[in-house]
Amino acid sequence: MRFAPVSLAVLLLCAVPAAAQTPLPLEADPLSARDARRLDRMEDVLRELRAIVFQGRNTGQPVVVQPADAEYQLQDALRRISDLEMSLSRVNSQLETTTRGLDQARRDAEALRAQNQALTERLALFEQRTAEPAAVAPTVAGAPAEDEGAAFDAARQLMVGGDYDAAEAAFAAFVQTYPDGAKTPEANYWWGKTLDIRNANAQAATAFISAIRGWPKTSWAPDATVELARQLIAMGKSPDACATLDELGRRYPKASAQVKSRAANARVRAKCA
Repeated sequence: MRFAPVSLAVLLLCAVPAAAQTPLPLEADPLSARDARRLDRMEDVLRELRAIVFQGRNTGQPVVVQPADAEYQLQDALRRISDLEMSLSRVNSQLETTTRGLDQARRDAEALRAQNQALTERLALFEQRTAEPAAVAPTVAGAPAEDEGAAFDAARQLMVGGDYDAAEAAFAAFVQTYPDGAKTPEANYWWGKTLDIRNANAQAATAFISAIRGWPKTSWAPDATVELARQLIAMGKSPDACATLDELGRRYPKASAQVKSRAANARVRAKCA
């Protein structure tokens, strides 16, 4: 029962004679000094218990006496629980932050992979959207037509000589005459160069796309990639231009310093990340 400590105290109070509360003269006290101190402490405890009992009797409320040590242990346990809760809260917060970071990194990686995989398809679709119906270019007067090599050399000589209009027509004729020829990708590259001179950006972009389709391992392919990016920037297609320049680094890591410098300038113009 809860009142057992108090009842015991009452019995103790009743059992101790009043005379025992008055210290005996030192010359008549048979106890040793240590026993005398122990008796003094017992009397202090009895007086405290008596005060508690009388206080409970006066107020009519139950009196519960709990050891001070139990109260301290309870408070210490509560403090430990509070510390554990705070530690768990910090760990949960750190886990949430890490999880969000991993999710974002995973999304970024998936987006980059999808972008790389789709670049060739995007270029093909762009060629479809921007291609302008072109009439069959006339054969350049005086240009040899007996074989592919001679036709290509004739068109190239026109460009080297600065006759860009005639060179444009000659390369257009070559591409249409030899659509599957071995020199056709390079002819598209030079054709794109002549179109760029007169700022025919959409046609030039189409020519450069045809030139680098399949990412040929040739000396002119890195420059054709940069030229395609330049046409896209001029057409307001900066995201496509940045994707093309990204492919330049992947497909042609050994491009010349001049090509890399032009690519860096194009990145600045397109505001690539």
